[in-house]
Amino acid sequence: MFTLISEGSFDAAHFLHGYNGKCSNIHGHRWRVVVEIYSDTLKEDTHTRGMVLDFDTLKEDIKSEVDYFDHSLIIEKSSLREKTYEALKEEGIKLIEVNFRTTAENFSKYFYEVFEKKGYQVKKVSVYETPNNCATYYKCID
Repeated sequence: MFTLISEGSFDAAHFLHGYNGKCSNIHGHRWRVVVEIYSDTLKEDTHTRGMVLDFDTLKEDIKSEVDYFDHSLIIEKSSLREKTYEALKEEGIKLIEVNFRTTAENFSKYFYEVFEKKGYQVKKVSVYETPNNCATYYKCID
């Protein structure tokens, strides 16, 4: 089996609604997203012969996905009061609502599913909140 690994990063703030600790406050991270894909075979056409795929394709797809979140406040849907949400929007704050608690664990599964839907054979996705702390999501591969 062949494995390709590529990554991207974005700077964004979040908070953990209902959490009993300092992460209940808005704070930021340089989120690092590491995507691993796999294949049992290599391409045989002339342009990408001997490759799983062109790294540029994977890098562009990762960049597109992480750039969406860059310099935003990522919030779990319904975690802010409506007035707070509207006030932040009126101030021009880039708010992104997601349907999950904004943990590294949930982001690793989120990005796994995004790249799986794009047609990649995803081995695993790791999301780093800090240089020393990451969460990884993978499915068992037969």
